[in-house]
Amino acid sequence: MSYFVTGATGFIGRHLVELLLQREGTVYALVREGSRGRLDDLSKRLGAGDRLVPVPGDLSQEKLGIDGLDEPLHEVERLLLADLLGEAGPAGQVREGDRHPHPPQVDRLIEVGLHVAHHVLPHAYHRTKFESEKVVREGIKAPLRVYRPGIVVGHSQTGEMDKVDGPYYFFKLIQRLRHALPEWFPVVGPEGKKVNIVPVDFVARALDHIAHLPADELPGDTFHLTEPDPLTVGQVLNEFAKAAHAPRFAMRVDAHLTNVIPKPVAAGLNAIPTVAKIRETVLRDLHIPPAALENRDFDADFDMRDTQRALRGTGIAVPPLSTYATKLWDYWERNLDPDLFRERSLTKSVDGKRILVTGASSGIGRELALKLGEAGAEVILVSRTREKLEEVAEEMEKLGGKPHVHPADLSDIDDIERLANEMIDEYGGVDVLVNNAGRSIRRSVKASYDRFHDYERTMQLNYFGALRLILSFLPGMRERKAGHIINVSSIGVQTNTPRFSAYVASKAALDAFARCVAPEVIGDGVHITTIYMPLVRTPMIAPTNIYDAFPTLTPDEAAQMICDAIIDKPKRLATRLGTFGQVLYAVSPKVVDQVMHTAYTIFPDSKAARGKKKPSAEAGDGKPEKQEEMSTEAIAMAYLMRGVHF
Repeated sequence: MSYFVTGATGFIGRHLVELLLQREGTVYALVREGSRGRLDDLSKRLGAGDRLVPVPGDLSQEKLGIDGLDEPLHEVERLLLADLLGEAGPAGQVREGDRHPHPPQVDRLIEVGLHVAHHVLPHAYHRTKFESEKVVREGIKAPLRVYRPGIVVGHSQTGEMDKVDGPYYFFKLIQRLRHALPEWFPVVGPEGKKVNIVPVDFVARALDHIAHLPADELPGDTFHLTEPDPLTVGQVLNEFAKAAHAPRFAMRVDAHLTNVIPKPVAAGLNAIPTVAKIRETVLRDLHIPPAALENRDFDADFDMRDTQRALRGTGIAVPPLSTYATKLWDYWERNLDPDLFRERSLTKSVDGKRILVTGASSGIGRELALKLGEAGAEVILVSRTREKLEEVAEEMEKLGGKPHVHPADLSDIDDIERLANEMIDEYGGVDVLVNNAGRSIRRSVKASYDRFHDYERTMQLNYFGALRLILSFLPGMRERKAGHIINVSSIGVQTNTPRFSAYVASKAALDAFARCVAPEVIGDGVHITTIYMPLVRTPMIAPTNIYDAFPTLTPDEAAQMICDAIIDKPKRLATRLGTFGQVLYAVSPKVVDQVMHTAYTIFPDSKAARGKKKPSAEAGDGKPEKQEEMSTEAIAMAYLMRGVHF
């Protein structure tokens, strides 16, 4: 038996052709010139040889655009029209030209004397499929079988999928929740209507089997290749959340609650420019096309009893989503995640940009400068000591970077103004400002009653110093309609850790400033990113020797977080633990106080904080200071709350 297949290079078509080639006969595939390479690749992968024959043509053209149509079809007994009206765009959007059926194509196919025609109707774009089926039914006088698959997803065994569509549009939201919150944290989501999801291998196997059944064994001519007991949108999202090890939607809002708002009122609200802009920004950030939401509450029941009768005894059935959701998720994350296809090259992100990094002589700043240098960036290195900056600059140059050394005391406002004016006069400003320099003080408030200068010193460098730089460079960024400010904050701002009231307050001040200013400047193309950095093993934490037993990030890992921020320009960058602490404090601040009080009691003040000076070789016996020991309970908490500084 020979076959003529349209859509052979499409997702369903590829799997169907593979099954047809397992039978005897030749498969003729209608293929546009632009898709010929894909068909050749398919033929090689399947080892089809001369049994998969390309037929150059185009469904949208008169007589399918085929010269000598009779020649390749005179022996064809099965015509499989995988898609008469062409492909849909993103989320079922129909391209111009796909709305107009062409009955002459159908008539011409009938003239070659085929025995049975088969028409497959993916329902993502319902109206064109209705029109498509109408054309086929009116145009084909031979026996006809129509197949209506549900929402076709990847292969249930391999997870293979060729594009992001349908439920895949919500995978990015699930991924964001996984990065932001622990798996056990309950979240609120939609319930939605029932959604009919089927894996492509079921569709191909069912279609292949039914297409070869004699007419007298068929209960009808229309077959729904759908799920007999479909899940709701909320249940589907939870299956994928489980596969992704992300928080589940424990509370799901039924559509009836949201439908309380009259449709004209809802439409009016959505038409307000501010509301529309917010909606557009949220959806764009999550890579969800607006059209994808329109199908969330699509309400339809599909009778698949005829399909079940036709498949009885074959073992061909829709597997439960729970048995293959993990395979779909894994394939998406490894092959289809939009972030994989965005330009994530640091080299491209810093090309032609001038980046100022404070605290560049050591720790995070040094590692960041080297990474930027390796990417070929032009970096302005700022810290107090010229000699150390020149060492970093020399290493940068070896890696291909373009360093500029500019020493400055960032705790001195006059020196900062001098630096900023120098940058504007010499370079015309900067494109990216990384406020990385900082001062940390670990001391309980009990030991700080007479140390007001601790609060002044941290505010001077961590807040006023960074603020002075921002105010200097922000006007130029707004004028150029482009700019990026990155503030390296602390996980302590999210978790409110004891003994860091001076340090965290200074970082929180800069955080609050950024939150207030961001809405003013975003319209000018200026982005502000706050990085809530967890504990990093740098010279800044060296005086606190209990941190020797703490799990920490390396400066290289911390610098990579800043590089990610340069590439993606997120509003905020944080660890899951930090975000969880912030959410928990908003929900139950007294619980957080109790947890942190426990930490306060088991992690003592350092000797320096208690006013005990370290012994020196000149003043004492020269013996090294005894390390402060941590209790087992303290070590356990340090590892449980990894990255938090106590």
